[in-house]
Amino acid sequence: MKITPETEKLLEQLDKKFKNIGQDLDTHLEGLLYGKPITYWDYIQTDALLNLQIQRTNQPDEMVFIMYHQINELLFKMILWEIQQVSHAKELTATFFSERLLRVSRYFDMLTSSFNIMTTGMEIEQYLKFRNTLTPASGFQSAQYRKIEFASTELINLIDARFREKIDRNTPYEHALEHLYWQAAGKNFKTGKKSYLLKAFEEKYKNEFIAFTKEYNTINLYSKFKSLPQEVKENETLLKAMRHYDYTVNVTWVMAHYNTAKKYLNHGKEPEEATGGSDWAKYMHPKYQKRIFFPSVWSEKEIKDWGKNV
Repeated sequence: MKITPETEKLLEQLDKKFKNIGQDLDTHLEGLLYGKPITYWDYIQTDALLNLQIQRTNQPDEMVFIMYHQINELLFKMILWEIQQVSHAKELTATFFSERLLRVSRYFDMLTSSFNIMTTGMEIEQYLKFRNTLTPASGFQSAQYRKIEFASTELINLIDARFREKIDRNTPYEHALEHLYWQAAGKNFKTGKKSYLLKAFEEKYKNEFIAFTKEYNTINLYSKFKSLPQEVKENETLLKAMRHYDYTVNVTWVMAHYNTAKKYLNHGKEPEEATGGSDWAKYMHPKYQKRIFFPSVWSEKEIKDWGKNV
């Protein structure tokens, strides 16, 4: 074999790379002799992925329901991956910030349009048969979606609208988490009693949520935006990306979810409870909670009318 100058340069670079971590290049080169070539199915782990769909009933459309929600969780992971890059960037430019926000918005645009799979892609009769086997599980219990919210804005913007005046940045995280808007879906605020839905969710994730909110306290997307120089904050492309992301997540996507739930749960005279027992109508509709990640990029009128015209 003839060692070309290009090959020799690559070997030198590899030797330097492995020496920097205390490894021997020859050992790694020898290992290549016994390694198998990579395949698509090994790299993507298709066998594992395609064996994660386990039905609880004999209703065919339950498989649609399961796979749809698994796809959602994969997209949520992609969104958190993009947000992490912005939040942990040491030097943040308007271009980088805008591009990552637009990526996230595209993921949510995809999530929004994909609700047609749920809205028109399942038979109501089948859904009403298998849904009871899901109780008390609920999409409410998506930890990744809660993390997207925590990583997007300051905690005060996620507090139930009824309690925002009583919460500030000095409020302990645990106390603040007790007053988040989505607590309304699992707590009777007259008695303070929590549903099993909420208790199980908190038992699984509460400590993880507290640690996550602490990590993103000053590096969430809104805090990062507010820390930028004024001329960067006034960048038209960045502002457009901020507004698009905010509205897409907190109005467009939410309303697609709301309208789907309405079709399946409001088919009778009285709205049915969600599988977790939540008051889904007031919990989901944006006009009740006015969930807004980036308040400063909206006018007072826009905030006042948030979610009213959808």
